[in-house]
Amino acid sequence: MLLSHAPQRLRKAHQSMQRVSDFLEKYNGWMRGAGKDHCDFALGNPQEMPMNEFVSALGAAVTPRDKNWYAYKMNESSSRDIVTSSLFNLTKRRYNSEDIFLTNGATGALLVTMNTLIERGDEVIYINPPWFFYEGMILNMGGSPVPVNADSTTFDLDLAAIENAITSNTRFIIVKSPNNPTGKIYTPETLRQLSNLLESASRRVGHPIYLVSDEAYRTIVYDDVEFQSATNFYSNSIMVYTYGKALLTPGQRVGYIALSPEMHDLEQMRAAIWSSQILCGWATASALMQHSLRDLEAVSVNVSDLQRRRDKLVAGLRASGYQVHVPEGAFYLTPKSPIKDDVRFVDTLAEEDVFCLPGSIVNMPGYFRVSISANDGMIDRALPKFATAMKRLG
Repeated sequence: MLLSHAPQRLRKAHQSMQRVSDFLEKYNGWMRGAGKDHCDFALGNPQEMPMNEFVSALGAAVTPRDKNWYAYKMNESSSRDIVTSSLFNLTKRRYNSEDIFLTNGATGALLVTMNTLIERGDEVIYINPPWFFYEGMILNMGGSPVPVNADSTTFDLDLAAIENAITSNTRFIIVKSPNNPTGKIYTPETLRQLSNLLESASRRVGHPIYLVSDEAYRTIVYDDVEFQSATNFYSNSIMVYTYGKALLTPGQRVGYIALSPEMHDLEQMRAAIWSSQILCGWATASALMQHSLRDLEAVSVNVSDLQRRRDKLVAGLRASGYQVHVPEGAFYLTPKSPIKDDVRFVDTLAEEDVFCLPGSIVNMPGYFRVSISANDGMIDRALPKFATAMKRLG
């Protein structure tokens, strides 16, 4: 429990995170009591050994080449050059090297960005259902979170609802594509319309409304669906990326912030991000991860395997009577729970050593989330148990 003298913003952030905290405590209990054949679909953790290419890249980088190999590291020019080259291949736009900031994954990048942008009372729009840390992070920075529901059928952006949510206090909007938890990828036309909306709203309120594009899953795309960065369509945009999803190494973090080359106040934002990066506790990628970056840039989890596991889970769950849509990207399925109480349903699965995330944790009550980072054996063991749970409670 937080002490009564903790800052109000921290108390609010803590309260917003209570459901997540309670679930993680429960999940840790499940894992402590789990049998050797348990099925962990809860958090998107890897369920197989790390890729050899990842281990080799770190192994090659660990031996020091000079006395400064493990000295304080900022945004090393060699790392920035790797990122700008990668971004040109992705976006066909030339990013400035000095506008790339190497961070401790996407979480570090988001914290630095929010610390830079948010003044007390600023409003930040995010899309609901969200990644479950957005609200708490915004509150902890003194901002006011403003969730805007996605379309309930397609999970697409509801542009009219976003426009209605914008006020003179709106500082920025977070867009995550592919989305966690829904797997939705926003089309170029939708992103173009969002850009036009934000340009118009910025003129109306008299200050820039920034767009923060959270692209943690942009390499995890299925069925040849087109991914385009939201930053391609809007000048006042900030890209956030992590290599942890493509590498399936969420505990060994490296990512970055990239400021759009067309940003109106680019020099001022560059200076502010740099200061924030230092003041957020040296939120810079480690020396080892930066030394490894050139090799890691070329490494990726096998997306075809993920797509095959997605299809196997979707088919198996549907055969048992579950309602589940097919995600376009990211790691997750979000089936409808057979009972309204998704927490109770997930607890029932856990009794059979099948661990999932209740939808209420990500503002999707009545659903549950299943990670397809699972291995094949886990899926084979779990599908009959999903079927049994449907018969018991459906």
